[in-house]
Amino acid sequence: MKPTLLILAAGMASRYGGMKQIESFGPDGETIMEYSIYDAIEAGFGKIVFIIREEFADNFKAIFEPKLQGRIETDYVYQDLRSYLDGFTLPPDRSKPWGTAHAVLCAKEAVKEPFAVINADDFYGRDAFRKAYKFLVEDCTENTYSIIGYELLKTLSDNGTVNRGVCQVDGNGNLTSIAERLNISMQDGKILCDDNAEPKELPRDSQVSMNFWCFHPSVFEYSEKLFSDFLTKHIHEQKSEFFIPIVADQFIRDGVGVIKVIPTSALWFGVTYKEDAPDVRKSVNDLVQSGEYPPALWNAKVTV
Repeated sequence: MKPTLLILAAGMASRYGGMKQIESFGPDGETIMEYSIYDAIEAGFGKIVFIIREEFADNFKAIFEPKLQGRIETDYVYQDLRSYLDGFTLPPDRSKPWGTAHAVLCAKEAVKEPFAVINADDFYGRDAFRKAYKFLVEDCTENTYSIIGYELLKTLSDNGTVNRGVCQVDGNGNLTSIAERLNISMQDGKILCDDNAEPKELPRDSQVSMNFWCFHPSVFEYSEKLFSDFLTKHIHEQKSEFFIPIVADQFIRDGVGVIKVIPTSALWFGVTYKEDAPDVRKSVNDLVQSGEYPPALWNAKVTV
């Protein structure tokens, strides 16, 4: 069975200030996620599942169905604040989504095979999808998940600070923990964090999570239990979020299994701030000019 690609596209995009998931960045009007989908198809993935908010469903389908029909199977899952509350009552003042791990949990009924998870608004590169596919087909089990690791230096923004999940890796290439570091920027040739945590300076070659994960479907049942625990402690905190690294850290701590860190040489770029958009368009166009992608992405033959 071919693996599935799960695309997280339900976020509010608060820092960016708009629906960046469906903004055009390619020369023929392509969104960032279309390049991820193109690379996933080329790598061998068999299905795309979009996690979105229900009010955006018509927009998403109008954009993607004409382009992807006949190329790869698609499905849509809605991230709803009321999903998987396990008997808890939704607080009336809660409007913020529950976070990335809850978004993944919402796909429980749609995904029955090993799968990768990515953000809709990040460009991950072809090498990352090929390595993810290889892992999902050959090595993914109930006790072995993975994360694609990117070099910290290559993930900074010139237009403001960024937050990154910094990976700690053991001698066997397994993840031991992820520390969410905040307000990271380059200052006088050093990568520094302004978040009251130690160390202040991070090595340039630190492996960081850009939210590209590879899971066995067993993660759904495990996440469902952890989400219930999370709600017990945090349901009345308006801004509390249930993130994928929370699940990953607990998976490791509970001794359930291991999470392999798979380094990639792929170029990463993304849109955190509006000011990032011109640089992203230039990066995409540079890849098109170099022949990495066709000028009109979906007019070209795709290897399925």
